[in-house]
Amino acid sequence: MIGRLFGSRLFRFAATAIAGAALLAACSQMPQAPRESAAASATSSAAAPAAPAPQLGTQWGEGIESKTRTVVAKRLSDRPDDVASVGYNEASAVRRAVGSNPERRLNLLLADGDVEWSVLDEDGRPLPLQRTRRGSGGEDMFRLAGVEGARYTLRFRNLSERSYEVIATVDGLDVLNGKPGSMRNGGYVLRPLQSLTIEGFRKSQNEVAAFRFSAPGRAYAANTEAGDVRNVGVIGAALFELEERDTPLRQRRGADPSQPSAFPADGAYAPPPRYRR
Repeated sequence: MIGRLFGSRLFRFAATAIAGAALLAACSQMPQAPRESAAASATSSAAAPAAPAPQLGTQWGEGIESKTRTVVAKRLSDRPDDVASVGYNEASAVRRAVGSNPERRLNLLLADGDVEWSVLDEDGRPLPLQRTRRGSGGEDMFRLAGVEGARYTLRFRNLSERSYEVIATVDGLDVLNGKPGSMRNGGYVLRPLQSLTIEGFRKSQNEVAAFRFSAPGRAYAANTEAGDVRNVGVIGAALFELEERDTPLRQRRGADPSQPSAFPADGAYAPPPRYRR
């Protein structure tokens, strides 16, 4: 529980299908990037219009191999080191939301510059993030333009010597277990000077369902009991600094999703969607 400071927790350590463990090894000697605030002032003080209704969601896509193992770790605080969100929509809707001259960047720096967060297209290129305001003096938010049917991934690069837990949500659903996003959920471990690529909703210890932009009615959040269509069109991330105990846990018996289960609601991973006919 988050309310218990220094309480032990279980986290997933992922080596994703794209580049796998080699991706993590390649970043082991990553140079420190200059630190800057992710909340830099906008280039224009004019308030942007209210965000239009979402015209894109994220669908439960094809299966992608992505192996994980479970480790034991504990948070150093019950308060997250950073929480951020990125909105997404069809290109014309994003243009209306951000105005004529928005600030643009390719990533956000979280946790005082320790972690760089990017949203990548299916070719591995960062999607441009554009700043908007929710009203005069209101909360800033970055938005990106998606294309229906296109695949995307989330990438987190640790520029520091600290370990972090990354809790990620898409359309309000936790990418690990498919339940409503919560700070109580466990996340992925992001080790010092390494990278983490999250390619989809986790189906099992070895596979994820790819993130693909879709019509809102086809979104995973619109076709699973835990989802809420009011949260479609937003990607979230929360970071907690960790003290990690590098002790892999044995997979519990009965975890094979192909086998019958007497307690199916207690599954550790996201359940598949049930599309309405």
